[in-house]
Order: sequence, then structure tokens, then C-alpha cells
Amino acid sequence: MKKTLYAEFTAREGAQDDVARLLGDYARNVRGEDGNLAFDVYTKASDPRAFWIFEVYRNEDAFQTHLKAPYSTPFNAALVPLIEEEASVLTFLDELD
Repeated sequence: MKKTLYAEFTAREGAQDDVARLLGDYARNVRGEDGNLAFDVYTKASDPRAFWIFEVYRNEDAFQTHLKAPYSTPFNAALVPLIEEEASVLTFLDELD
């Protein structure tokens, strides 16, 4: 079964360009993972500081491999001081048949 999630966070005032650059580099890495099926990054049209990421992995094992990737921990460490939340807010989704 696919592992699908939606991550969201808000860049601190003036940090949205730094967040966008950081996400661009991270997205390239994640999209190259064997088990990644989608890693789509969005900003809210009415608030460019609000970031939304839609992620899909082939299965739970692929998601766990993603979490252990060597660039994941450094990405999150660099992201946290740039956002208003304590960390990305994750919502896990189930696909309807």
C-alpha cells in the first residue's frame, strides 16, 4: 500500500525565499529516491509564506528509507529555524479505492 502524506508549514516573515531554496534542493534529492512516487511543493496563492508538500512513497518501507536518507536530518535542522511551527505539520492520507 502506498504511503501518502501532506506536510505543511509557514515560513517566518522574510524567510520564504530561503525556505524555497532549501525545499528546491531537498525536492531534487527526494524525487531521486527509488521509492518516491511524488514530491510536489506548493505555496498558498493568497499567502506565499504558507508551504504545502504532497508526498507519495511506494510503500511503508520506501517511506522509512526516505526518513533515513542522509539529507533528511540536515534538511529538517535547517528548516526549523526558518518556520513558525516547531516542525512540519504532517497529515497522513489514505487513498480511496
